[in-house]
Amino acid sequence: MSSSIKDEVKALQIGFKIRQIRQQKRLTLQDLAAATGLSKPLLPQIENDQVTPPLATLLRIAKAFNKSLQTFFEDPKDSNRCIIIRAHEHCQAEAGQAQARDDLSPYQYISLGSGKKNRHMEPFLIEFTADSSHPDLEVSHEGEEFIYLLQGRVRFHYAGEVRNLAAGDAVYYDSSYPHGFVRIGSEPARALAVLYSET
Repeated sequence: MSSSIKDEVKALQIGFKIRQIRQQKRLTLQDLAAATGLSKPLLPQIENDQVTPPLATLLRIAKAFNKSLQTFFEDPKDSNRCIIIRAHEHCQAEAGQAQARDDLSPYQYISLGSGKKNRHMEPFLIEFTADSSHPDLEVSHEGEEFIYLLQGRVRFHYAGEVRNLAAGDAVYYDSSYPHGFVRIGSEPARALAVLYSET
């Protein structure tokens, strides 16, 4: 098992999958940049797994490919109707989270549904790492999100409003409006997040 959340995400070879789909669709990096609004220099870094893309960035790429978000988290060989993710299968990934910081993303994440194909929900275990607001913090994309805060406190920015959330609080929102989370204090802030986005 990987010792960090970042390694856990890299093991999914998301960058490789993006490059493979892009090439299958005969799209250049410039084509993909134009379709997603992402910078052309950023895309090779994602494809080479040099940076871990935030979920909002992955959603943009998925939309450009006319694919679902799950495309980047599933194993093509898996066809399980039901999956169970045991606690020990992701606890070790959490242990190295202090070394898993990535300037590109205000959080680190582990997919909790990667063994289930043709799913309509995307469940994630998320640790919020941003401790201050910045211009790139708030994102928007099609779909809906449900967040249940498991530990810590966060400041939730949504459509121009700010709300504080503590462990045990939950929020369900339309993700087409600008939104973002900032950790409050030094205590780790972790949440269960479920995303839904139509292809």
